[in-house]
Amino acid sequence: MTDTPTAVPRHDPAGPGPLERPRRARTAVALVFAVHGAVGGTFVTRIPWIQDRLDLSPGRLGLALVMPAIGSFLAMPLAGRFVHRFGGRAAVRGLLTLWCLALTLPALAPTLPALCAVLFVYGATAGMADVAMNAQGVEIEQRLGRSIMSGLHGMWSVGGLLASGFGILAAHQDLDARIQLLVTALVLTALAQPVCRELPDFRAADGAEAPPRFALPPRSSLVIGLVGFCAVFAEGASMDWSGVYLKDVTGASATVAAASYTAFSLTMAVSRLAGDAAIRRLGAVRATRLGGAVATAGGLLVVGADSPALAIPGFALIGIGIAVIVPLAFAAAGRIGTNPSQAIAGVATVTYTSGLVAPAIVGGLAQATSLTVSFGVVTALAFALLLSAGALRRAEPDFPGGADPQDKAAENVTALSPK
Repeated sequence: MTDTPTAVPRHDPAGPGPLERPRRARTAVALVFAVHGAVGGTFVTRIPWIQDRLDLSPGRLGLALVMPAIGSFLAMPLAGRFVHRFGGRAAVRGLLTLWCLALTLPALAPTLPALCAVLFVYGATAGMADVAMNAQGVEIEQRLGRSIMSGLHGMWSVGGLLASGFGILAAHQDLDARIQLLVTALVLTALAQPVCRELPDFRAADGAEAPPRFALPPRSSLVIGLVGFCAVFAEGASMDWSGVYLKDVTGASATVAAASYTAFSLTMAVSRLAGDAAIRRLGAVRATRLGGAVATAGGLLVVGADSPALAIPGFALIGIGIAVIVPLAFAAAGRIGTNPSQAIAGVATVTYTSGLVAPAIVGGLAQATSLTVSFGVVTALAFALLLSAGALRRAEPDFPGGADPQDKAAENVTALSPK
């Protein structure tokens, strides 16, 4: 384990300076995030359908949901190798296509072991695509000279929100999830192709040493990753278990239970889209502490809820509170060393493994105690964000010449806009 990742110089056809077509590049990477989010948003709304079809207890469902964590943990460190070999554009396009197609698999699984196997593949493709697209976002952010990562993650939430709306409609109409997931996967795969063609083709410089096939996260990324761990645990638990929580704890209908993810995703999307401006005004540390306080309040509301009218606002507050923390973690990771994909892979391995393990932990605790106790743990981790926010100080904007971030961003956008 080392403090600094191996440096891998980067270049694109336009050279190492400003982007040739900055608006098009930013739009393309934002749409990539939206497609990725749509895949996840589609899947989580049909988890109750999969649970009912296979007659899974909370503990057995939690066991299945740990498999994406294992697949993602093993695959994320390989993403840097893909980016180095094929270039950023091709890596994002190939990995995003695999992630879209993997959406068809969970609803086809006939047994619990088969479900575990396909969720392993699902998690591996999710993690690798996520690292590649975040590395692309960090590269574009650095070329633009302004914060965009929170907005990009906001587009991920927008994609999840839109897709969850179709999931709610499908659940309300009792549509077979196998049909829904197949059609959605094909549509998203088709949308991803033209979007990815507009990405800048960031590549390693000729003769640059390839990153290792597998490397432990550097020590400098572990503290950042642990902050992300707390936020993503709350996100993963809320995404995968909010519907089950409303159905089993508050007695909500299947339609209302599916709507809980929509409330969560909506607040995440709005908060992240506004997050870049909030970060410029508050700074990374204060924004994280404020978010931790809001998420803690939401968790307490969920734990104390005895009806959907209380639980859904609670999940919404959790979404607001944790919205900007993962983008800040990746922005901080992008400032470690000179190879964004490798640094982000290290932070993502710690951070996203939390989110993928969270559903299994919540399921295990629910089996041993109750879902209410499980979300008590989620609330405690949200509170921990108030105590650990200082670790994201690396994500504070650092603009050349000490210019005001908003003024500098406006200046850069004007200078880089296509004539």
